Amino acid sequence: MRRLSWQRHSDTNAGSGSGPASRGEGRVFGRRGVSPVLVVLLAALTLGATTDTGRRFNDLGHRLMCTCGCSQVLLECNHVGCQTSEKMRAELTAALNRGESDDRILSGFVAEYGPVVLAAPTKTGFDRLAWLTPYVVLGLGLLATAAVVRLWKSRPTAAPRAVASPATPEVLETLRQRVHEETEI
Repeated sequence: MRRLSWQRHSDTNAGSGSGPASRGEGRVFGRRGVSPVLVVLLAALTLGATTDTGRRFNDLGHRLMCTCGCSQVLLECNHVGCQTSEKMRAELTAALNRGESDDRILSGFVAEYGPVVLAAPTKTGFDRLAWLTPYVVLGLGLLATAAVVRLWKSRPTAAPRAVASPATPEVLETLRQRVHEETEI
């Protein structure tokens, strides 16, 4: 019913140039027009996908090492004109554009460059030892320190030395003679 009244209103004022239809008022979306809500929604989805890809690129690029020999993270390789990092970044971008998962991208890099391409060891298999070793060493160090401190605290304190009694003149004379004989002065 409201639509009919809108159509009648726009038909009657169409030729006058002063009605709501001629100024764009009264038309919320029109029949063939694009909804602004739809435009905003599509823009948000497009930007969200772009930032998600950028975030993934940044995350994966910091989980990989450049293999040019600089021992730096892939995205932080600072060699001017480093062709290795440029090639690896292009491969990473291509894999992201293909829509591959993070695990598949990392396993592809490991298959191509070997396990040295990973910035950190995986958390599976023998690599777990690399994650556990620092904690085990820290724990053993703390235990050893506690044992040494406990040992030092449990040592008996040395009894104070007895103060020698003042020497008598006869004892002093005997000691002087002995020193004179031993040194022959």
